[in-house]
Amino acid sequence: MYKHALRRQFAPARPIHFVARRWAHAPRVFNWEDPLGSNSLFTEEELAIQDTAKSYCQERMLPRVLGVYSRSPYLDCPLNVVHPDAYRNENYDRKILEEMGELGLLGATINGYDCAGVSSVASGLITREVERVDSGYRSGMSVQSSLVMGGIDEFGTEEQKEKYLPRLAKGKLLGCFGLTEPNHGSDPGSMESMAKPHPSKKGYLSLSGSKTWITNSPIADVMLVWAKLESSGKIRGFLIDCNECPPGTLETPPLKNKTGLRASITGMIQLDECPIPESNMFPDVEGLKGPFSCLNSARYGIAWGVMGALEDCITRARSYALERRQFKNNPIAKYQLVQKKLSSAVTDAAYGILAATQVGRLKDKGKAAPEMISMIKRQNCDRALSNSRA
Repeated sequence: MYKHALRRQFAPARPIHFVARRWAHAPRVFNWEDPLGSNSLFTEEELAIQDTAKSYCQERMLPRVLGVYSRSPYLDCPLNVVHPDAYRNENYDRKILEEMGELGLLGATINGYDCAGVSSVASGLITREVERVDSGYRSGMSVQSSLVMGGIDEFGTEEQKEKYLPRLAKGKLLGCFGLTEPNHGSDPGSMESMAKPHPSKKGYLSLSGSKTWITNSPIADVMLVWAKLESSGKIRGFLIDCNECPPGTLETPPLKNKTGLRASITGMIQLDECPIPESNMFPDVEGLKGPFSCLNSARYGIAWGVMGALEDCITRARSYALERRQFKNNPIAKYQLVQKKLSSAVTDAAYGILAATQVGRLKDKGKAAPEMISMIKRQNCDRALSNSRA
């Protein structure tokens, strides 16, 4: 018995078939556009929504922002028609929101009121494709969808929802969101805008104050403005129909010569005893909970959007590195410094998409803490900026 055991212990080892093992674990082809396979985490509906958004953004939006005879690097299509150079000229075409509304891309997570009612991840995928074209266009869409429509859906009365949401969803009304003030940019709790009973119109409030750096304000049809109610000192939300304001009570001068977000339109809101129906005030929400809730949804979208911007930088840098030849006619993509920059950017973009997806799933389950949104927004913005400047 012992002899047999010793024979087994000291018998020559059988040859290991390394070739067979290698083939059993053959690596898949690496997809630099989806490095960690995030597409496998999305539903068929979410992927279809992303494809719709991508086609629209590349075919209809990209020519507007770049100007004459632009060609998308993502689509095999002929040169697009001539459009004004929106970025250089600070020219925003409000028809963009109408076109997006026709495709169901506005207020996409809202149920009912002619909105799509899709997941937070699907909404994020839309934002990713919009900001792949331009951050200014994403800003305009975020204000419409997250800040204005989201605020009305979460805090408005049923009458307010029925009145505004369907037309906002179709881009027939254009909205803006007034929180930041000239003297209280980072301290909205100290805002000076005030609403008090109107001296001559029963059932109306008189709203006075100033807001600044407000996306869409010069062309807005409806404004969601946050101001203190004189009787309580509490911050409340007010819906302002711009075409119903008497002359001299509402001005929205544009802010020109911006150094960024030039393809979106930005301005001020100046209110001087502007009469607002009491029925246009949000009924229950008080304090900063209202505006911060709206901003959280917008900040979640930004976490997706900046990844789209970074991915566009990667696509263009990769194409250039493969085409540009130096040092004995080699493409510069052959050299490790270029490879290192591209690999770092691809890695950060992949991680950012996974993080945004996870928080989106938790958001739809009511399990996403605001701090989670802060984390992914800060991290993704930091990585997008760092890699795009590399």
